[in-house]
Amino acid sequence: MQSQPSILIFDENTETLSSIKALISDAFDVHIANDIKQAECVLQQQWIQVFISKQKLAIIDEKFSDIIWLVLSDENSQKDALKAINNSEAQHFICPPWNTNDISVKLTSALHVFNLQRDIERLTVELKLKPDTIDKAMVEKRQALKARFDWDSGIIRSPDSVMNGVCNLIRNVGPFDVNVLLSGESGTGKALCAQAVHYNSLRQSNTFTTVNCAALSDELLESELFGHIQGSFVGATENKIGLFEQTDGGTIFLDEIDETSPAVQAKLLRVIQEGAVRPIGERLPRQINVRVIAATNQELKNDVINGKFRQDLFYRLSTFEIHTPPLRERKEDIIPLAINILNNVMEQLGKHVKGITNEVLESLTEYHWPGNIRELQNEVTRMLVLCQEDYLSANLLSPQILQATPEESVADINMLTGIEGSLKERVESLESIVIKETLMRLRWNKTKVAEELGLSRVGLRNKMERYGLEQNSSVKTLTGVA
Repeated sequence: MQSQPSILIFDENTETLSSIKALISDAFDVHIANDIKQAECVLQQQWIQVFISKQKLAIIDEKFSDIIWLVLSDENSQKDALKAINNSEAQHFICPPWNTNDISVKLTSALHVFNLQRDIERLTVELKLKPDTIDKAMVEKRQALKARFDWDSGIIRSPDSVMNGVCNLIRNVGPFDVNVLLSGESGTGKALCAQAVHYNSLRQSNTFTTVNCAALSDELLESELFGHIQGSFVGATENKIGLFEQTDGGTIFLDEIDETSPAVQAKLLRVIQEGAVRPIGERLPRQINVRVIAATNQELKNDVINGKFRQDLFYRLSTFEIHTPPLRERKEDIIPLAINILNNVMEQLGKHVKGITNEVLESLTEYHWPGNIRELQNEVTRMLVLCQEDYLSANLLSPQILQATPEESVADINMLTGIEGSLKERVESLESIVIKETLMRLRWNKTKVAEELGLSRVGLRNKMERYGLEQNSSVKTLTGVA
């Protein structure tokens, strides 16, 4: 019989110790301590994997650095808990009211990290023992461990996040072999959700392939997806196995599916319906077993209505739909996301700081993030590159984020409800706001902005000049309203 994971809870309040122990003792081997000496004694005598307490004991850093720390927090100490997570000292925090599911989920995640650390350490030692003949399979296994220790680990969120609903949908649909359609604005994490569906499925040990349908021409996309036979067209000098065949048994993620041509859509429909692929120039189909996850940042139903996307393919792809909300609708996630991004970027760039100031975190929370998580990642990366101190401070923030203050948000509301002046002046004021908001949302792509607003490019340019709308202008935006 496999032993239960060992948890140590340390707190001076015995009622707190008893309450938490009662909630999780069925699934975990729980030890409790209400003074430092008792806690140190347990740490030295038991193989503790997760430590729950308000403060991290010095003995853990000195002798038991592999133990995962969960911060025991309350409403008054959540900032300290976030700081500990920010500094990569703690994995999660738990706070009252105590909830069995919440604590169990965080403990399970912490134990995954603990086991992952040990597996990586073991494989690292094995690699060092034979440096001249590095086993490729061992290296791949080591990399896979990092990606698959917890299927939703990449979806960073707070305990009260709306993304918990998204994760619940992923948890429900993952094990069932149905196609999934992900919708949401660019940069909202659709690719991470696609990976989470795959790693929560029975196909998790097989290939996961990502294809950006907007990045290739029709001819190249068709060849990439379905393959081709030598001589089937000019330039086809050898046989090519398509990505569908390469992904046999796994999951293929078709990003920006709305950008596919009618010809590619017709072939995709045939592949999904028949479970077979026919390379370009091949007469006979080849059987495959692939799960399809597609994503779009458009209203695909509108494309169906307008005849831009096949209705039959839409219904095949959208057996199960998941919408990823924009970052402005999940402000509670901005701080944990920023902290996680900073930790990742520090590792990538090899440049380290102690954390992020509260002033910066407040400014990040106030901003409306038209570019969503991708824009947040760019902002944190930029700040780290510029930082010359121990913490990312407000003077490093981009101008548009510094301008997104609560006072400006109130002013935007006042502009909508009480603009002074004649009717013409009020309409012009609102028109300038709408144009600026659309420009920012569409990343200053004037062709798309003109099309959405029903203007010609010349008409849009004239209005931009009239209202002084340049990319660095400071006109307030509707999306700045919190």
